[in-house]
Amino acid sequence: MARRRVNLHGPSHERWLISYADFITLMFAFFVVLYGISSVNEGKYKILASNLIGVFNAPPTSSDPIQVGDVARQIPVTENRIIIQPSTTAVQETSASVPQEADMPELQEAFEQGFEGLLKEGIMSLEGSEDWLEISLGTEVLFTTGGAEPTRKSVDVIADIAMILGGYSNPIQVEGHTDNVPIFNKEFRSNWELSAARAATVVRQLQDEGLDPTRLAAVGYGQFQPMVANTTPLNRRKNRRVVLLISRSAVTRDALKETRSIQP
Repeated sequence: MARRRVNLHGPSHERWLISYADFITLMFAFFVVLYGISSVNEGKYKILASNLIGVFNAPPTSSDPIQVGDVARQIPVTENRIIIQPSTTAVQETSASVPQEADMPELQEAFEQGFEGLLKEGIMSLEGSEDWLEISLGTEVLFTTGGAEPTRKSVDVIADIAMILGGYSNPIQVEGHTDNVPIFNKEFRSNWELSAARAATVVRQLQDEGLDPTRLAAVGYGQFQPMVANTTPLNRRKNRRVVLLISRSAVTRDALKETRSIQP
């Protein structure tokens, strides 16, 4: 007959520790989850708070509200106050900020110093007098062959030109010129259209650089006003150009053609 095992230690009274340990573990996991959720919300709260502070502290973007109805006239109190009158210096500074007409010799000197490299390479040429300044640019540096799409170099050159002209109010007439080789492609059917499109492109670039569009005009002459005779490839290259004609005032603009002649 099998012997019956006798429990020498008696009944266990600590089985509750197992359930308690499980409960403590679950509670710990629960509080960890709560802490994680609270941390995420705190970050979102900080972002929202900073955005709201930026909005309420930003300067007003609208004008003062318009008062509807009768408003009682308020008499300013001048007693015990110092009334500051605008100084003549401030008025002079305000008037000085308005663009003035450029002195043509000084303007030519500015271009000679700013575009020394292009002048030496023969890409740019300058000619002028007391009443006008002519800036001639070869189209090979401005546009793709047979097109009016500006090159990267063109963007930089026109930006530098606009930087010099931006401080003045002189009228600017942009002229497009081509050689006498006929052109017929999908975009342009004649040299007239090509020269006009190139002049308009330069005008648009000048406007994009901040020049007042009321100062600007675009003219296309095609091959009919060559700088030199179209007898050699070099001469035809010289005739493919864009000219910026800067006049002292709008009055002298119309008289500029009389002082410009075609070289043999």
